[in-house]
Amino acid sequence: MIKEAGIKNPQAEYTCELKIDGFKIVLTYEEGILKTAATRGDGLVGEDVTQNVKTIESVPLRLEKDINAVVEGEIWLSKKEFDALNKGQEKKGLPLFANPRNIAAGSIRQLDSKVAASRKLNSYIYELDQSSEKLPETQYEELKKLQALGFKVNDHFKFCKNIEEVISFYKEWSGKKNRLPYYIDGIVVKLNRRDWQERLGYTGKAPRFAIAFKFPAQQTTTVVEDIQVQVGRTGTLTPVAHLRPTRIAGSVVSRATLHNEEEVKKKDVRIGDTVILQKAGDVIPEVVEVVKGLRTGKEKIFKMPARCPVCGSEVGREKGGPITKCYNKKCPVKNRRALYYFTSKHAFDIAGLGPKILGAFLDNGLIQDAADIFDLKEGDIEPLERFGEKSASNIIESINQKREIDFGRFLTALGILHVGERTAHDLAEKFGTMEKLQKATLEELQAVPNIGGVVAESVYEWLRDSYNKKFLSKLLERVKIKKEKKIIGTKLRGLKFVLTGSMEAMSRDEAKEKIRMLGGEAVESVSKNTDYVVAGKEPGSKYDKAQKLGVKILDEKGFINMVK
Repeated sequence: MIKEAGIKNPQAEYTCELKIDGFKIVLTYEEGILKTAATRGDGLVGEDVTQNVKTIESVPLRLEKDINAVVEGEIWLSKKEFDALNKGQEKKGLPLFANPRNIAAGSIRQLDSKVAASRKLNSYIYELDQSSEKLPETQYEELKKLQALGFKVNDHFKFCKNIEEVISFYKEWSGKKNRLPYYIDGIVVKLNRRDWQERLGYTGKAPRFAIAFKFPAQQTTTVVEDIQVQVGRTGTLTPVAHLRPTRIAGSVVSRATLHNEEEVKKKDVRIGDTVILQKAGDVIPEVVEVVKGLRTGKEKIFKMPARCPVCGSEVGREKGGPITKCYNKKCPVKNRRALYYFTSKHAFDIAGLGPKILGAFLDNGLIQDAADIFDLKEGDIEPLERFGEKSASNIIESINQKREIDFGRFLTALGILHVGERTAHDLAEKFGTMEKLQKATLEELQAVPNIGGVVAESVYEWLRDSYNKKFLSKLLERVKIKKEKKIIGTKLRGLKFVLTGSMEAMSRDEAKEKIRMLGGEAVESVSKNTDYVVAGKEPGSKYDKAQKLGVKILDEKGFINMVK
């Protein structure tokens, strides 16, 4: 290695390592004993996953020396174990795992460490971040030191004297990557000298002294079945290619953004075209080019709409740029609250779809209204961030579980002005089907018990609005409405209940349904007009307020006896 003494411009030297497609982990040792294992998190704070990491055989619980140290590495799953797990999923009739990285991430975050232990995870450690002993002077020596301490280090690292040797290393492994028993997606090149690494430091959580060179993205061909325009949070119109579903880089992809009108023209993408698809960075689906030799002449040229597909307002191009926008401040897609309400507990109750995730779907053009939620696939979600096994697949499973819904909940989800849960159930019980409700006259709506003129008019107008009619038709193609259960008694007629705390014998939704079926009403807040507060375990402020107002309080047993 070149010494700095006597040389004005010392030659940069490098250590090259394989970039393992796994899940980053940080391990802390005190006096040689593993104390904590944490995920990378946001670069400052991660999740404590110590118990699960302790189940990985290649992670030493005790080092060869009794030193204090912090190391970083990758948790990964072999190709063999990945295939075995998917065969098990297939036999059980369960969805297949998308890729080994997601399994590693999901396994490490499991609440039950037995699950992590059963997955046969492995590790490679590549960085000695802190040590009570003097740190090695070079990256190459650091990897050797890690091996001496008892860590499993990937053997295929190499000292390179210059850029030419780095390029040679890259080309070598680009051709040999498929021979390995695990997945790699590139190489990592680091300045070899630690003092140079320290001088360059970090930007955020990324080191300035290291860079990853990814291998060329995997490609496949598929067909553009349609090009639809999505409207983003700021009103930007984005053409999105709806593709014949195809598996690439470990997941099924059914759509890819075409960015803007100019990009569509530049690549000459038409509806019906066969295209080459790849995942940029092995994450984001991208249409690379059109296979023009396969055109039949039936392909359709895409044209950007002159009006917003959501609100019907005229659209315009930004000055000097390719972006087309809807400038209507009242465009429904810009108001997210309706979407949040649609998935809430009172409505479709889709677990895992909170404001943050729904916002990401909107911002990335995956959805423009609530109906689009039911078209999503795992491969569409993964590009948003590195979703683990317990996120992307679970979200899709949650969505699929809600494709059937009670009529009352369905009407609640629509967010019609003045229509709350009680009114929605009253309408559902009276009309029975969406078709009958849509045909109802204003007089028929006004005749429904508990519904006044203002509410009836709001429902009547909502059902005849052209945008709402289009949305409703789209939604009904994707979900099935179950018949509303009819009220079976009048035991609780006129009584108002407030539920607080957790119940053991039934869920809160089940308790609300019991109250409704017996003619009562479940309300959210306690007032002097409340007849009963049902207090489960750990009741909150509603319990205290009931005591102050002198409202009758029932425990769970008392409530069950009442609704028998």
